[in-house]
Amino acid sequence: MAEIVDLVRDALWTVLLVGTPLLLVGLLVALCVGVVQTATGIHEPLLALVPRLAAMAAVLMITLPWMVERLVDLVLHAARSPH
Repeated sequence: MAEIVDLVRDALWTVLLVGTPLLLVGLLVALCVGVVQTATGIHEPLLALVPRLAAMAAVLMITLPWMVERLVDLVLHAARSPH
């Protein structure tokens, strides 16, 4: 039972660690675009979506090898743990 708890804890920690860069960049870009939209009075939903998606895609391309490495480590750890 303790092994399962450890595995679930490791999985949750890995998901949090892997997802954080994308979420932070999306949040920062959304904040910046929101400030610009408020300052200019332009409230176009597409104007908010495109920069956020572009920034998140760029971060994903940069961090993808690291993300895959973390997820592979988690799977290997789960495969090695005694059942």
